[in-house]
Amino acid sequence: MSTRSLLISAAPFRLAPLCVGLLLATQAHAAQTTEHDPEHHALQLPPTVVTAVQQSSPLTVVADPKDPRQPVPASDAADYLKTIPGFSAIRSGGSNSDPVLRGMFGSRLLLLTDGGQMLGACPGRMDAPSSYISPETFDLLTVTKGPQTVIWGAGASAGVVRFDREPERFGELGARLHASVLAGSNGRFDQTLDGAVGGEQGYLRVTGNRSHSDDYANGNGDTIPSRWDKWNGDVALGWTPDADTLIEITAGRGDGEARYGGRSMDGTQFQRESLGLRVERSNLGGVLDKVEAKVYYNYADHIMDNFRLRVPDPTSMMAGPMAAQVDRRTLGARLAATWKWQDVELITGVDAQRSEHRQRVSGGGMMGMPYVDADRFPWNKDALMHNYGAFAEATWSLDERDRLISGARLDRASAKDYRANFSDMMGMTTPNPTAGETRADTLPSGFVRYEHDLSGSPTTLYAGIGHVQRFPDYWELFSAGLNGPAGADNAFDGIKPEKTTQLDIGIQYKGDALQAWASAYVGQVRDYILFDYRGMSTQADNVDARIMGGELGVAYDLTTNWKTDATLAYAWGKNSSDGEALPQMPPLEARLGLTYQRDDWSVGGLWRVVDGQGRIADGRGNVVGQDFGDSAGFGVLSLNGAYRVSEQVKLSAGVDNLLDKQYAEHLNLGGDSGFGFPAETRIDEPGRTLWAKVDFDF
Repeated sequence: MSTRSLLISAAPFRLAPLCVGLLLATQAHAAQTTEHDPEHHALQLPPTVVTAVQQSSPLTVVADPKDPRQPVPASDAADYLKTIPGFSAIRSGGSNSDPVLRGMFGSRLLLLTDGGQMLGACPGRMDAPSSYISPETFDLLTVTKGPQTVIWGAGASAGVVRFDREPERFGELGARLHASVLAGSNGRFDQTLDGAVGGEQGYLRVTGNRSHSDDYANGNGDTIPSRWDKWNGDVALGWTPDADTLIEITAGRGDGEARYGGRSMDGTQFQRESLGLRVERSNLGGVLDKVEAKVYYNYADHIMDNFRLRVPDPTSMMAGPMAAQVDRRTLGARLAATWKWQDVELITGVDAQRSEHRQRVSGGGMMGMPYVDADRFPWNKDALMHNYGAFAEATWSLDERDRLISGARLDRASAKDYRANFSDMMGMTTPNPTAGETRADTLPSGFVRYEHDLSGSPTTLYAGIGHVQRFPDYWELFSAGLNGPAGADNAFDGIKPEKTTQLDIGIQYKGDALQAWASAYVGQVRDYILFDYRGMSTQADNVDARIMGGELGVAYDLTTNWKTDATLAYAWGKNSSDGEALPQMPPLEARLGLTYQRDDWSVGGLWRVVDGQGRIADGRGNVVGQDFGDSAGFGVLSLNGAYRVSEQVKLSAGVDNLLDKQYAEHLNLGGDSGFGFPAETRIDEPGRTLWAKVDFDF
């Protein structure tokens, strides 16, 4: 094993002495808790495995990422989000998929961790922002669908996803510890640790995890290149001088590697560095109720190559070893104030972000030339992007049953092109006509939503309309070999900001035994950014598009022990400029779950049914994927069980794809010829997969 591999393997466990101390302290603390709260165990709910996440309130989903889930617990954020109706993912193998909400992809979906953005560096989004997130190390997942909030950042036309770690609060000196171990088919082995020690004046929290899997086999028994190995470690130090004040410093690192059956290169480094500072002061006693500030720094250093995790394809353009290294440095800040009157709550604030991207490529490796690794070459900065925003969002209680929520936002976004020239696969260079140029736009956004609670019924009706103007992201402006619209020098010169106007309506019911909800949307996107792969080179263009769809869900207690749930999601889009379907739209999907709970155990099943997709636009898509033919529908049956051994220990297990069905998702990169996949062949999903998980809470 290489030195680098040893470092990756050992990294999450370098804090072992502290972990032992946490365990000893939590055992004592648990004993104190039992003594003071003898009925605590009786209040514990029966353990269950999550098969579908229901909507919590209008257009909002709240979930606990630590809960066991089916399919096999997630290795990244996209994997977890797939359990929420409306979400899907562009697949390329085992891990590091790219999340899609209602058919919308990329920076249309704002993805935050502890209030900051972790932006990937690969021009093809091999290291999508979701690939740096390990869901189980967070406490809370909050999803806002559609353009229905303005306080979390710019351009979120599809929605906002927030993974948060909540601050620790200890009334007296104590500790807590959460740990889990997961083992499964295909060599899957995960370990997670989340512990904290502290007292009334502050706390220290440590989180770490490692996730590993080998290549999986599809339902036909064929091996799919898909293995991964990744780790993360984070530390938070908080000062709580009183109940209303928090000052917290955070730091984190991570790394890993992943093999992709759907790409011509693999990811052999996903190095992450994160720093953060947040200050909060609540209950100020006047109209100004709360002030919060956040500063964050995130750095991604990513290496991709075609020889460390595979053998180079001798028939391809990269017949010899090749590698590329890219990095991205993101610095951001947010300042917000909450104002409260008798019937109105107002959040106002400003935010800013600076993001710098660099790259360097290996030398040789083609036509018999000797290979020289990328780290022997200097970094070349190619892009610098800024965004400065101001926002205000108010909730007005009109009366006991009526609320009006509205917000407005103004952003100043800019990008500078540092690329001196372009290089092709043969090493030929041409000058960049936009070298040294800066482009900037001032972009307004806003929304208004009305909510009404029916008299005498736990039912809420709502309707909201939102408008978002989104500045093109790095991938849409700077991706290698990307041409712009006709008449433009390149994508940087010609691509316009997107302008989305969307109406959202819905109903939410919360009864004792029944929870049901339905939401629908219809929207118009002016200057939708579309990628066209049908020519000799990729072209980005602006088209007008129409979108619509919806989701619905129900969870019902059939008896004291039997519970059932079901969800349905559908997305539709049309390229109205060209009169064809909008590409990369997920098909109709339903999830049906049934669970039996009794005392300290439960058993359940999940039937996932996905329709075929015939509304496609061949050769068109986004920076990651494109449509390449109709897809077939499928149904997958899975079973699960859970058992609470004690107040501190919980077991869960499952078998995914019980019938060992061979199937593939519609949103798919398609297999790479270097692994023997014919052109435009979708990558199959895993066959029958067994897994078991143990959770410890002290």
